[in-house]
Amino acid sequence: PTADGHPLRVREAIELVAGAERPVLYVGGGIIKANASAELRRFAELTGIPVTTTLMGRGAFPDSHPLAMGMPGMHGTYTAITALQQSDLILAIGVRFDDRVTGNPATFAPLAKVVHVDVDPAEIGKVRTADVPIVGDAGRVLDQLIEAWGERDAPDLSSWMDTIRGWQRAHPLAYDQSPDGPIKPQYVVEELHRLTGGDAIVVSGVGQHQMWASQFWSFEDPRRWINSGGLGTMGFAVPAAIGAKAGRPDELVYAIDGDGSFQMTSQELITAATEGIPVKIAIMNNGVHGMVTQWQRLFYGGRYSASRLGSSVDYVKLAEAMGCAGLRAESPDEVAPTIEKSLAIDDRPVVVEFVVDPEEMVFP
Repeated sequence: PTADGHPLRVREAIELVAGAERPVLYVGGGIIKANASAELRRFAELTGIPVTTTLMGRGAFPDSHPLAMGMPGMHGTYTAITALQQSDLILAIGVRFDDRVTGNPATFAPLAKVVHVDVDPAEIGKVRTADVPIVGDAGRVLDQLIEAWGERDAPDLSSWMDTIRGWQRAHPLAYDQSPDGPIKPQYVVEELHRLTGGDAIVVSGVGQHQMWASQFWSFEDPRRWINSGGLGTMGFAVPAAIGAKAGRPDELVYAIDGDGSFQMTSQELITAATEGIPVKIAIMNNGVHGMVTQWQRLFYGGRYSASRLGSSVDYVKLAEAMGCAGLRAESPDEVAPTIEKSLAIDDRPVVVEFVVDPEEMVFP
């Protein structure tokens, strides 16, 4: 494939950036595959353009950066969703305009011109027609954009950034964890992040827990988040976490899984125990296929079908039967001590069951 973008298209993109009042960098897994996070950060800081990272692009741009808006789409942040929708220029790099980001493509970002950069020409124009299509490697094209920007001053985006920061203040990601109520999955993710210092490779299965992990874990670096976005393969977390730990044995690898997703490949922990791969698995046990029940509740009048798992599985005993350590937290005050216990065990895999609120839904 072509690595460098066409110089004329690069110049056209820069002219659009220079004239934009509400630009957004919409970036995805292509940035990570191209190892282009450093180039992305340089270009964002050079131009002052705010950044939203897709589910597959989490970690491509640090969440702590003042230009970061978090994840877009159905389960993204209010700020990222609204900024894209109200933008006048979208610089889409290494993304595919997935339907979970765009919703109805005909009404997505109606005022925005689009610069679409992708190494695969089949992706460009597949969903949204690009005003400036650029076929090329994300890192190489970003280098070209930086060079083409040259010594220009950053555009005055102060009004746009004031608006964005207003949205961030008014509409943060939030949940209500009552001390005596059921465990909220978001609280588990935040406690995992706090107690690990964020220094872990995080792997997820597919479902509500995947979205909560992406929302409430602060990702600062690429390749610290492994999940099956796009394909959406339930059962991904356990084998992927084992592979990550085998490949990076000195790293802490913590999988965040759902009970439904975990049940599909839990037997692979026998391999982890046999081969001495001390991966850690957090199960958000809500007794249901959470994403399916959420849709059935919201869109089908609460008519639940093939989505209730029940509570017949004892995950602690199951873990122990496979040669792993098994732990359980059933109330909010047990969450932190149980995580700490899991972090202290490093001679075998650890499975931690968090009995979470079955009614909790995942929202922007």
